[in-house]
Amino acid sequence: MSDAAQKIPVTVLTGYLGAGKTTLLNRILTENHGKRYAVIVNEFGEIGIDNDLVVGADEEVFEMNNGCVCCTVRGDLIRIMDGLVKRRGKFDAIIVETTGLADPAPVAQTFFVDQDVGDAARLDAVVTVADAKWLSDRLKDAPEAKNQIAFADVILLNKADLVSAEDLDRVEGQIRAINPYAKIHRTSRCDVPLDAVLDRNAFDLGRILDIEPEFLEEGHHHHHDDEMQSVSARIDGPVDPEKFMPWISNLTQVQGPDILRCKGIVAFPNEPQRFVFQGVHMILDGDLQGPWKEDEARVSRVVFIGRKLDADAIRAGFFGCKA
Repeated sequence: MSDAAQKIPVTVLTGYLGAGKTTLLNRILTENHGKRYAVIVNEFGEIGIDNDLVVGADEEVFEMNNGCVCCTVRGDLIRIMDGLVKRRGKFDAIIVETTGLADPAPVAQTFFVDQDVGDAARLDAVVTVADAKWLSDRLKDAPEAKNQIAFADVILLNKADLVSAEDLDRVEGQIRAINPYAKIHRTSRCDVPLDAVLDRNAFDLGRILDIEPEFLEEGHHHHHDDEMQSVSARIDGPVDPEKFMPWISNLTQVQGPDILRCKGIVAFPNEPQRFVFQGVHMILDGDLQGPWKEDEARVSRVVFIGRKLDADAIRAGFFGCKA
């Protein structure tokens, strides 16, 4: 069994106020799936009420009572995770439900920046619940709602029964303009097969292509959002690691605050394995994973999702790494 397989999977559940996160959480906790979950609830404000809304299940609920998404939340999460790790075997997976006003980035980053947490647990996926009826309005007035869409690996376009088919298509188009690669499920009352949101391995570098076979297909890049963008680029061939590594490192350090997510699969000359990377703001993780198949075109592809990104400069920088 690999190290990754032995780590406790963690699903981060996010979505704007009223979208249906608690409905999904209750569904997960009550369905007959035979698994045990520890739930961490990130409340906004001094008094936690989500705990009272979560159905009485066998699972234990832990509160992070500081809604401020900064170091405090990360400190709370690390403290709770440390306690959970000591009780391994009592549960199969962990679900972190963030407040509806939260940017999920600090929670996700915790699994990369804290050594103990990273050694014991792995971020499985960020799941965002979006309200089909009100998402368009929230995307205009709530930056957090946009972050939650941009950051997601899986999106439940919920309350689909409350809007017309035309409106659903339009809202889904808005989501795609912000995040071209998340898996979207249209749902009513968050009715979705649990394997669509749990145990996705979406954050497993080696499985990016398995989860997202259309990862960075040509055509994604034409989606445009006035504030949030996705910028992708491809090179039909290998990149020079001596150029690529300093470039990607510098880009994420300089523009990290504006880069919510980045992913890529690139070929290096004379290297039989693919180099797969992903980043959260300024934190970058990458490794050689999985061989290129004999008949596979060695195409190098990158994608960045964020704000105020200079698409031309990013593409020029990447093309400059060509081997």
